[in-house]
Amino acid sequence: MPIVVRLGVVLAERNVRSKELAEYVGITEANLSLLKQGKVKGVRFDTLERICEFLDCQPGDLLRHEPEPGTKKKTLRRAG
Repeated sequence: MPIVVRLGVVLAERNVRSKELAEYVGITEANLSLLKQGKVKGVRFDTLERICEFLDCQPGDLLRHEPEPGTKKKTLRRAG
């Protein structure tokens, strides 16, 4: 998967339990666990905002793009 979720790493760095974060954000621990494992198709911006607010971080601290091996970058061409 090209988007890597680093939520578990950030929680460990800040010594925060998943239960605390889930309660603050207003989601179940089960859903937070799925997010930590990268097993979700997406995350709502308001959920991401609450997570970042609680952990005092930026979205880029939680999500990273890692292209799959063997994929090529597409080159954009200017119109005209």
